[in-house]
Amino acid sequence: MGQGTSKSSSPSTQHVFASDTPVRFSQELIDSLQASPETDSTRAKDLELHIQSRVNAELSRLEAEQTRALKELEDEISATPDSTTESLHTPSQPGVPDQAASKGGRDHTAKADGDKLRDLGRESVQKEIEELRQKLKQRRLREDIIGDKAVEKSKQDMVTCLRLNDRRPLDCYKEVEAFKREVGRLEKAFLGRILE
Repeated sequence: MGQGTSKSSSPSTQHVFASDTPVRFSQELIDSLQASPETDSTRAKDLELHIQSRVNAELSRLEAEQTRALKELEDEISATPDSTTESLHTPSQPGVPDQAASKGGRDHTAKADGDKLRDLGRESVQKEIEELRQKLKQRRLREDIIGDKAVEKSKQDMVTCLRLNDRRPLDCYKEVEAFKREVGRLEKAFLGRILE
């Protein structure tokens, strides 16, 4: 009892396929499959490595293509003269000397470009200032609403009454109506200011 082992003592390295139906594979194929050291996991790893190498090759090719296209565009942009600098270098009227050439050449052109950038900066700053003024005006309106003493008092009265009469909230109808009146008054004042 229990003295015999359930496993055979000699490990078998050879796979034997026994089938009730006749096998149609040649003995050479069966022998080569049995002798092969490859397993499913090694084949999957090899396949994964092959896919990764192909993806990396494709990514490098795309990166090289994008770099080449970017270089071409940069060369094209640097070769194309800027229309704003052309207008500064060409005299506007025949017979009138070029102002850039007479007032210092490239330095004057750089100053003119800087003036244009400053003008654009001024416009954007003015837009921002106007947006901030609008926000400030809206904030003042909100502060008027929040800081209204009559609304605050009627709200506080209503909350107090509802807390005292938590089982009978209908007893607070007078306080609720007063709060509604104050809010309606505030809404009318708000709409009057906006529609002005």
